[in-house]
Amino acid sequence: MKRIPSSACVCGFVTPSAVSATARPVLVKAGLVAAGVGMLAGSSWLSVPFYPVPLTMQTLAVLLVGGLLGARLGAGTVLAYLAFGLAGAPVFHNGLGGPMVLLGPTGGYLLGFVPAAFLMGWVLERVRSHGAAGDVRERVGRGRSLILLAVGAILAEGAIYAVGLPWLAVVYLGGDIGRAFTAGFCPYLLGDALKLMVAVTALRLGGKPGTHRRSLVL
Repeated sequence: MKRIPSSACVCGFVTPSAVSATARPVLVKAGLVAAGVGMLAGSSWLSVPFYPVPLTMQTLAVLLVGGLLGARLGAGTVLAYLAFGLAGAPVFHNGLGGPMVLLGPTGGYLLGFVPAAFLMGWVLERVRSHGAAGDVRERVGRGRSLILLAVGAILAEGAIYAVGLPWLAVVYLGGDIGRAFTAGFCPYLLGDALKLMVAVTALRLGGKPGTHRRSLVL
């Protein structure tokens, strides 16, 4: 529990400045969560022509949210996003919302966003634990930090499919996991590999000299 300095108290009462100081971290976190939810919602509207299916940006946004906000705050942001969608806000793909989306064929993938963000954030925290963001390349080493980021992104993508494919197979395809792979994995493999590389590059750029700042993980 954070202690309030005695200088911030007058006659036993907490001054407005002390309240502001203690509330600031909460407000910062709330702002980061709101920005993350906005990123996830905005990405659901974006689609780029690609082979063999159009490339959507949601999984990329999940990786970035988890990596930038950290494991707990990133996963909490995804939970907030899902809560908005469950309540009917048009934050899912093509502006859809409501419980039927989460109960639909893509519901498992949406739920898989939560562990995906957590895993991506957890790996980034391991990288940052070796030094400040601007020192990652010196302390961890260019090759090792890149490998760790790639592993984190692969684990995060795997978490999405680990929830999404069984859901698709059991709920909609009569338990046929082979059909689930054919319909819900193979067409997206190339696009996911591209988004993985973009996410790793973007998160790694945050560790370059000249972009030094404190980690967003709170």
